[in-house]
Amino acid sequence: MIKETEIKLFESQKVRTHWDEKNEKWYFSIIDVIEILTESTNPRDYWFKMKLRIKTEDGFELSTVCRQFKLKAADGKMRITDVADTEVLLRIIQSIPSPKAEPFKQWLAKVGYERMQEISNPEQSLNRARENWQKLGRSDKWVQQRMTGQETRNKLSFIK
Repeated sequence: MIKETEIKLFESQKVRTHWDEKNEKWYFSIIDVIEILTESTNPRDYWFKMKLRIKTEDGFELSTVCRQFKLKAADGKMRITDVADTEVLLRIIQSIPSPKAEPFKQWLAKVGYERMQEISNPEQSLNRARENWQKLGRSDKWVQQRMTGQETRNKLSFIK
């Protein structure tokens, strides 16, 4: 079951993500990662050509190891987006000539480590959510209202 969709930050740039609770895996928007690593004006086109190149060179079809989820697009609408788990994303990153690739791999490792910490200590996920909202420019008042609202929804969903 997919529980949450959220945004992770890499060097202050947004990467849309999806957490698959059943398999305990993060999925990352491939287009967002390509845009960050290549600084391409058309990351979708880059991704399309990259899939063709890898299929031609290696005989490997990336589409078979990627998934698609609806993620919120820049226009606010939920749109089908190609996503990859950490393992596949690292494979994709290796195929992108970019000086940003190594820091991105380190960032992915950090995201995975943080999630494992949050599983063992859920308070850390609350603190991280607060920090991320603040990084996104949300006011302390907005953050507090959001957290209070979530707590209220949680309480109401457990009432039978």
